[in-house]
Amino acid sequence: MIASLDRVEVLILKRLMVDGRTSYKAIAEEAQLTDVAVRKRVDSLKRRGIIKAIRAEIDYEVLGFEKPVFLQLRTELSKTKDLLKRIEAFEHVVEVHQVLGEYNLLVKAILPDLASVKDFVERLGALDGVLDMKTLVVLDEIKKSTTLPASVMQKRF
Repeated sequence: MIASLDRVEVLILKRLMVDGRTSYKAIAEEAQLTDVAVRKRVDSLKRRGIIKAIRAEIDYEVLGFEKPVFLQLRTELSKTKDLLKRIEAFEHVVEVHQVLGEYNLLVKAILPDLASVKDFVERLGALDGVLDMKTLVVLDEIKKSTTLPASVMQKRF
């Protein structure tokens, strides 16, 4: 079911997408509500699954990690469910997606160095059920966002 949002909920989402630390008081002033009313709206957005989390965006390069590595995997379809559990268990894996196309899984990992990338690729490729794999090492992140622009949200609601 597609969720519907009112004007105030769209405003709350727009502000929190720009800065998750925006105070309820600041949003309340703009929405002409009380901060308690805004908190209740945010709680409702969380309960409805619209807001999944409010978290820090980490610059892993500053911490000494390499840019992300993407791996496209073609797997035996009968073993994909078990493979997904095993892939999720790798500590450097940050995303796993089932996709359509020549490859059926897309894995994103963040590793400390190229030697670790090599080891990770070898370990992943050795898993039972992996038929083929392509590795993509990111050279530069041109655009990275976890949210749609507010203008897209506005058009939707």
